[in-house]
Amino acid sequence: MKIISITLNCRRDKAANGETGPDAVLYYFRSPVVFSAAGHDKVYKEDTAIIFSSGYKQYFRSADGSPIRYDCVRFRSSSADRQYMASMNLPIDSPVEISDGFVISSTLKSMKSRSQRKGKHLSEFMELCMRILFISLSEAAEPVTVTHGETIPRYAELKKLRDDIYDDPMNDWSVDTICDDLNISKAYFHRLYLEAFGVTCRQDVIESRLMYAGELLKNTDLSISAIAEQCGYDSDSYFMRQFKQHKGCTPSEFRRRIPEQNE
Repeated sequence: MKIISITLNCRRDKAANGETGPDAVLYYFRSPVVFSAAGHDKVYKEDTAIIFSSGYKQYFRSADGSPIRYDCVRFRSSSADRQYMASMNLPIDSPVEISDGFVISSTLKSMKSRSQRKGKHLSEFMELCMRILFISLSEAAEPVTVTHGETIPRYAELKKLRDDIYDDPMNDWSVDTICDDLNISKAYFHRLYLEAFGVTCRQDVIESRLMYAGELLKNTDLSISAIAEQCGYDSDSYFMRQFKQHKGCTPSEFRRRIPEQNE
């Protein structure tokens, strides 16, 4: 399986109407969306996913008039990949509402972050991530009844907060302000957030900013200092240390590797 592109936090003002092209596309919608098939429209809530097969005539639009928000993976599958997908009873060209989008959202973020680094195991990592996505969609299409287990208090609010952090990495994201808004103590907030997502809120803020930094390094000619400032860092040296710690290379090295990654 070959990953063609991974784009996160996309916004689309107009309806999508046209063929997908030679590659299959997985969309993960984070806002309500309307799909049209056989002349009939149906509204789906946020946290809906769909895999469009290559050459499929896709049509979707916003359900509430605001821009559609989504993540997207374009991929090229082999015959063995398609056999695997068929064995999973994976719904193709059919929307699937996800009851808990944490696994899909986290996997897509991991894929995007990992794609920005070069490594000999990149292809294997991406294929394993795609299988996680396929399993999640397959299970969502045939939900298993849960008879026990506890739900995490205020999960919907925490999930929205996490989505907002990745949508707007430049926000201050003060824990004091967040806790005031949620009307909970900092200790309780930290415990709930870690229990819900397996990472701290601070870790997510850092990751969202470094992902944004990677996009700026890739798509602009801004200096490292200017990028550090845009990503909310007061110190260039601290930004560079944190970038290397999380991405495995300095910002300058990352930028130099971009032509190789594109190849």
